[in-house]
Amino acid sequence: MLKIHAPPILIKALLSFDLSFSSSISATLSPLQSARLHRFRLRRTSIRALVTMSVPKSDSTGQSMTEHVAGNWYSVPGLRLRDHRFMVPLDYKNREASSKISIFAREIVAVGREEQPMPYLLYLQGGPGFECPRPTEASGWILKACEEFWVVLMDQRGTGLSTPLTPSSMQQIKSAPKLADYLTHFRADSIVNDAEFIRVRLVPEARPWSVLGQSYGGFCGVTYLSFAPQGLKQVLLTGGIPPIGDGCTADSVYRACFEQIIHQNEKYYKRFPQDIEIVRDVVTFLAESEAGGVPLPSGGILTPRGLQFLGLSGLGSSAGFERLHYMFERAWDPILVPGAPKQISSYFLNTYENWVSFDTNPLYAILHESIYCQGASSRWSAHRVRADHESKFNAIKAAKEGRPVLFTGELKAWQLLRDIEDI
Repeated sequence: MLKIHAPPILIKALLSFDLSFSSSISATLSPLQSARLHRFRLRRTSIRALVTMSVPKSDSTGQSMTEHVAGNWYSVPGLRLRDHRFMVPLDYKNREASSKISIFAREIVAVGREEQPMPYLLYLQGGPGFECPRPTEASGWILKACEEFWVVLMDQRGTGLSTPLTPSSMQQIKSAPKLADYLTHFRADSIVNDAEFIRVRLVPEARPWSVLGQSYGGFCGVTYLSFAPQGLKQVLLTGGIPPIGDGCTADSVYRACFEQIIHQNEKYYKRFPQDIEIVRDVVTFLAESEAGGVPLPSGGILTPRGLQFLGLSGLGSSAGFERLHYMFERAWDPILVPGAPKQISSYFLNTYENWVSFDTNPLYAILHESIYCQGASSRWSAHRVRADHESKFNAIKAAKEGRPVLFTGELKAWQLLRDIEDI
């Protein structure tokens, strides 16, 4: 760790130095002078972080921790990156008594723009329960954003490197009521508090920043506008609008979702009509197998209803149609010995589990339906709404009648949880 050798009074003066005068004259500075002023602000921010790191702190258990740890700069093609870790309260409403969790954020700037004073953009990932992307090069939306911003990728609490909640880590909490109470601290309001905690420690002079919210990140962006508008310059949404009134909108969302799912199924089978028969054969094979399905590598059972869950990725992601098609073209093992029984391939079963598993991101399955609720319970909305469409989505019946078997979509997470509860 880098140590600062300077009189405490000098460090205090540096950290409390008021840049308001220099800000007021920045408009009169030359581009070179403005860049130097920006470099000084960045160095002041770095020194503040180093001073924070050099002050020992302890949590309620006596374990040493620091409020903000900034890593060294490193590179991927076209980008410069720096990792930050912040210790924040689990419960912002009870800061003093609350335990601490770690929030991870990655700061990104385009190569060649490190000295340019640009505004900051916070990216909020969709989900809920998914970490931010890991840049491997300057491409896509990050390349475009870095033309105008310093970009911050924050892993929302419970994901990625932000004290991730996993099936194994959540087993440390021994009762369901206590776990449910713990999970109340992983909603949008806490994510916004984390963002504000980071902004005032990372952005020079704690200026307001822009927020780009993708899907559920848009839900968080609207919550940000409600809870902490003082920290925002602008909020950009890409398809994520939360309920803003009382009650639960999950039923109406899922009813609209089912109509779109039917449309996506029609498009898929129009592109790959040969898959109609393959999917029907797989459904029939599963239905006629012992226990109504076949064992999965993890020990679960693949049933006709479970097969339909492939629609989440297959019907709703980039190149999903093609990936789903290529998966089904390898559904069956070859017959190497005449008379050997027909069986679903291990390739297909492993690919299925990779597609539908929530092992790495369980918060998605746990919290997804509740994001449509405001002060009300969803009452297993996806399960109930599917029952209203059972005549169209009954896989076994569709296979017997020679109809295309329809896949389901994003509501499948809560369908799966409900199915497990029924077992």
